[in-house]
Amino acid sequence: MSVLLGSHGSFRLAKHPAARTATELLGRVLRVSEPIYITETRTAYGIVAVDYAETLKDHLAAAPLERALLGTFAELVRAGGGGPVADVGCGPGRITTYLDSLGLDVTGIDLTPEMIAVAREAYPGLAFQVGTMTDLDLKDGALGGLVAWYSIIHTPPELLPVVFAEFARVLAPGGQLILAFQAGDEVVRVEQAYGHEVAADAYRLEPDRIAELLADAGIVLGTRVVKEREGQEKTPQAYLLAHKP
Repeated sequence: MSVLLGSHGSFRLAKHPAARTATELLGRVLRVSEPIYITETRTAYGIVAVDYAETLKDHLAAAPLERALLGTFAELVRAGGGGPVADVGCGPGRITTYLDSLGLDVTGIDLTPEMIAVAREAYPGLAFQVGTMTDLDLKDGALGGLVAWYSIIHTPPELLPVVFAEFARVLAPGGQLILAFQAGDEVVRVEQAYGHEVAADAYRLEPDRIAELLADAGIVLGTRVVKEREGQEKTPQAYLLAHKP
């Protein structure tokens, strides 16, 4: 999923919705042992899914740098031999469909069932599935490329080594990785987004530290771009292109 609260938004205490069906209640019981950040992230994006998709549907058309970086990623994937690509944290599928337009064999993966439902309705010709970036349902070395477009920002920094180890596992040798995130070194408690009450943490991350963690996972940084904040953005935006040797 892209960032829940990108460069704007107000904060208010969120109220957890009551379970309305037996299936929903069972799902909560089964998730008792999962980390709280995963539960909070799934719940928050489930609440905002429709409005999030509507708000950001045209964002990429007005973001030439992002399009250029994704285009570079696509070229690198093809140059490395191609292969399937996963858009991890795909949200409503806006990056997934753009990658598809660039000729990549891409599947969108997201933690939140509501986001996947929105993506499937919007782009019925593409593949989407529910999944978590800490335990991807993919074989070792299955991917020629992996995109995490503002989707690592809800993972506590101390747990990012687990995420990057999983990325390294599913990437084939020569596989490409692109990350996007807000640059910084603070955590923001998001309590209102897209007109809804939510409750989730968003982490601003230091590009140098992320590069170090990628290296620890066996992923080599190739290009680092940091864009200064503009418009309503509250922080610089960071983009890292890397590969698995």
